Amino acid sequence: MAMTLVEVTFELQRPLKPDQLRTLGEFANTYGLRNFHIDESLSHLRLEYDASRLKETEVAHVLRQEGIPVLRRVEPQPA
Repeated sequence: MAMTLVEVTFELQRPLKPDQLRTLGEFANTYGLRNFHIDESLSHLRLEYDASRLKETEVAHVLRQEGIPVLRRVEPQPA
């Protein structure tokens, strides 16, 4: 099955702590999450995930379940 890569940006409630960053890095590949980028100035977490395996709501749920304090989806800022 071919991958369908999608990017989503979430607003964070607060900056991530070192243990949360480690958790994010450890479980990312397990859940089909590919790359992530944290923009601390905007309190945003941008993720690339395989949409053929996960829905956006599942991504948010898994992040919250793992203790990553995401609030809501936001539109990415233009470069």
